[in-house]
Amino acid sequence: MGNFMVEEKKPSYGAKIKVVGVGGGGGNMINHIIREKGDEMDIDLIVANTDVKALDSSLAFTKLQLGEKITKGLGAGMNPDVGTKAAQESYEEIKSTLEYSDIVFIASGLGGGTGTGAAPVVAQAAKEIGALTISVVTMPFDFEGKKRYNLALKGLNELKKESDSIVVIPNQRLKSLIDKKAGIKESFKIVDNVLARAVSGMCTIVLDSGNSDINSDFADVKKVMEHRGMALLGIGESEGEGAAQEAIKNAIQSPLLSDITINGAVGVLVHFKYHPDSPFNDIEEAMCLVQNAVDDDADIIFGTTSDESFENNKIQVTIIATGFRDKEEERPTPVASTPDAAFKKSRNPILDERISRLKVSGGYNSEEVTNMLETPSYIRNQMD
Repeated sequence: MGNFMVEEKKPSYGAKIKVVGVGGGGGNMINHIIREKGDEMDIDLIVANTDVKALDSSLAFTKLQLGEKITKGLGAGMNPDVGTKAAQESYEEIKSTLEYSDIVFIASGLGGGTGTGAAPVVAQAAKEIGALTISVVTMPFDFEGKKRYNLALKGLNELKKESDSIVVIPNQRLKSLIDKKAGIKESFKIVDNVLARAVSGMCTIVLDSGNSDINSDFADVKKVMEHRGMALLGIGESEGEGAAQEAIKNAIQSPLLSDITINGAVGVLVHFKYHPDSPFNDIEEAMCLVQNAVDDDADIIFGTTSDESFENNKIQVTIIATGFRDKEEERPTPVASTPDAAFKKSRNPILDERISRLKVSGGYNSEEVTNMLETPSYIRNQMD
């Protein structure tokens, strides 16, 4: 399986994006995106693994076997060192696969051998070819044991060194989203869905021009990406009167954020998904709640996707926050409990301009969300 195929997709108007699922968890996420979205998204979906059987069963078009000589296609055996060496053996093939990318997303479930050991090497290759490198990873459930968790922590530390930005999703915090009667397969499917939602959402925001000015959108995303630090993910949903505001509150209090607060974030990306007939004023008032929660000078951008299959009173929202100040610099502001309280705070002129533009143009199509950091290499690449 040393040979591999690369399908190059080049959007005529935007950045070239590739998503690499590394190891079993990352591969499952890629399969989930393909099943849910098919060919809707103009991105390359790639799987990289040491396990030939896992590659054979993948739905991805581009498959990359890591460490053919070292592992003989049998996997890394929960040994991250083997995963690292396997990726290093295939380093030039990884670089060739990622060539011409502007943005590379790396998805992995940490704690195993291949995902934990190989993901940092894939990130290193992405950085070397000049791509903006964003990692989205999960940490193990408690029941998976301390050894697996400690391996995941070690892998996370290595991945931080190579990633421009990283979103960490602790599986344990997803328990509140999983029905107590759900089976193991169904439970891990929810994990795959959260990973996929983060990755596919950010891809869509970057790629989809909709009815708005794509250059302006790139400038906005660039601002958020430049804020260094860990990125936090919050997901909320609600229906009925005031659904958008309730969904925002649920996202801010999301189990994915748990003990962490978005107060003081200086870069925020918000995405709404709703029925086309949903009142726009609900979105506007909900965004004021976001303004009230984050730093006064925060760069806030948002996208919207209308979905005919949604009930007209249902709204989903995903929030990515980044660029948190040091504790001594933080100035926490409580989230307003009512829309009126939120409106008392001074408005963000950049956000107001986006709202006005959205009202005039009818909005731009995008999907949920995902992450940020350092200087965006894709801007450099497009200037070459």
